[in-house]
Amino acid sequence: MAVVRWFKRHLVVIAGMITLGYLLLPNVIVTVFSFNKPKGRFNYEWQQFSLDAWKQPCGVADMCGSLSISLQIAVWATIGATLLGTMIAFALVRYRFRARGAINSLIFLPMAMPEVVMAASLLTLFLNMGAQLGFYTILIAHIMFCLSFVVTAVKARVMSMDPRLEEAARDLYAGPVQTFVRVTLPIAAPGIAAGALLSFALSFDDFIITNFNAGSTVTFPMFVWGSAQRGTPVQINVIGTAMFLVAVLLVLFSMAITNRRNKVKA
Repeated sequence: MAVVRWFKRHLVVIAGMITLGYLLLPNVIVTVFSFNKPKGRFNYEWQQFSLDAWKQPCGVADMCGSLSISLQIAVWATIGATLLGTMIAFALVRYRFRARGAINSLIFLPMAMPEVVMAASLLTLFLNMGAQLGFYTILIAHIMFCLSFVVTAVKARVMSMDPRLEEAARDLYAGPVQTFVRVTLPIAAPGIAAGALLSFALSFDDFIITNFNAGSTVTFPMFVWGSAQRGTPVQINVIGTAMFLVAVLLVLFSMAITNRRNKVKA
């Protein structure tokens, strides 16, 4: 009976740990197999511990080139989507204009629409415009579908802002620019940062829309897909592990900054 009572008291924690373990299991497998030395082309069975792939992460032809292209597209798409999405979010929350409700609904279409439909539509658009498929068509497509996620994240943050703080700044003779930089922007920063991080992750990871509009350009997800047809290099697991570790470090760094600010306020 004591075991049953303990289980009931900790049921939520146990369920949370099981769910977290289920979510992290693929990352653990990728990390483990990044230290594998397969005998054949396919890195699907554990053979021997080795650090060779970590010593030569660019040992596979064109892999680091495709990784560089993906990072460039992700960075520029994040910048473009964050700037446009932030302005759209502020406009939708702070101003009243015609078709505001329709725009609010249209913003969610890229999030609800199947990616293959969006990819085919963008490809049709680019072909009708006579655009050459490549880096810039991928970039335009990524900005387009990342925009909705930025607007949603920033809009939620702006709607929760207390307008009396900006009124207080104006009462203290702060100009519009100074009020925005000193008051509005710091308050909206968490939402903007969340939208930017989400945009980077979505852009870097996208395959379907990129595959339709890439032309001869090969991004990292496309390289991984192509490699899986011939064999899976261990270096792919190395890059995946490195990206995962960078994401974890960013989260830990953000949590440390937040805890430090809370201690200062206390």
